Amino acid sequence: MKLFDVYPINPINIVKGTGSLVYDDKGTEYLDLYGGHAVISIGHTNPHYVKRLEDQLHQIGFYSNSIEIPLQKQLAEKLGHVSAKEDYQLFLCNSGAEANENALKLASFYNGKKKVIAFTGAFHGRTSLAVAVTDNPKIVAPVNETDNAIFLPWKDEAALEKAFAENEISSVIIEGIQGVGGIQVAPEGFLQKIRSLCDANNAVFIADSIQCGYGRSGKFFSHDFAGVNADIYTMAKGMGNGFPVGGIIISPKILPAYGMLGTTFGGNHLACAAGLAVLEVMERDNLIQNAAEVGGYLITELKKIKQVTEVRGRGLMIGIELPAEFAHVRKELLFKHHIFTGEAKPNVVRLLPALNLTRAHADRFLESFTSILNQ
Repeated sequence: MKLFDVYPINPINIVKGTGSLVYDDKGTEYLDLYGGHAVISIGHTNPHYVKRLEDQLHQIGFYSNSIEIPLQKQLAEKLGHVSAKEDYQLFLCNSGAEANENALKLASFYNGKKKVIAFTGAFHGRTSLAVAVTDNPKIVAPVNETDNAIFLPWKDEAALEKAFAENEISSVIIEGIQGVGGIQVAPEGFLQKIRSLCDANNAVFIADSIQCGYGRSGKFFSHDFAGVNADIYTMAKGMGNGFPVGGIIISPKILPAYGMLGTTFGGNHLACAAGLAVLEVMERDNLIQNAAEVGGYLITELKKIKQVTEVRGRGLMIGIELPAEFAHVRKELLFKHHIFTGEAKPNVVRLLPALNLTRAHADRFLESFTSILNQ
């Protein structure tokens, strides 16, 4: 049997990792500024994380949600404390797409409406409803198509007001910082406008925090910069530092009922141990502050480079837009300088490193990056 060939793969076999460094099967060291697509939040093989999972595995790895799992309550309490959303409710699942799927479904349960507002450049996942509100027709199969999704121009307040005036809106889903869309930061005023329109129309504000949440922006949720609360926050990626964990936290105004949502694997013992380890390390090591400081340093230094068209982002979620003639930079960083970065469009280099990235590693990247641009 062969693998179903859907991924363009770099010919590199990573076999070991520690902190922000990974090593291939030939012993070559790489600086990881991609984090497996923003997944590695506290560093590869973090000792506390490894011990938490190992200890839990020696007890029990899985049982279903048909029994009490105290670790779930511990995770909810710790997440409420670290995120400052202590009055919210937690539902655990397995991935970002599943988190967004459940959020959209829950919003429709809450107000009985169907229409969802999404935005150009959005990426919310590949499951049925999540992909329907993702702005990429190439990955939307015919069976996923629905007239319940309304796409509006990014940052267009007039279009937002018009959509609310003309439709019964169930929810608005928006990334605080678009990832796949090119590291586009949602303006604070735009998020505030969404909040006010949702309040006025009994619609649900869904803050997609899959990539831009969990401390990456320098606040726990990047939407927090706007000073308003969403009704549902969706989470995954950095939530488990590589272990498949997803979740949504839900405003107290939305009431649960048996059978409303469900999952087989979500909230299992190992997933909760991973989630707790991440939050414990984030809190102990002040990683949200580190993301703000090291990310701010990187953004400041990158803006000084004359060949860079624009630098966008917050904290350790950074997009570096380059002229078309520098489309080769990512490959050169990887194969000549051994630095992993991400891509958002061919000319945007995306940085999504672990939140404990050091200033020294930031400087290593800056030195390599500028040397490529100046050669």
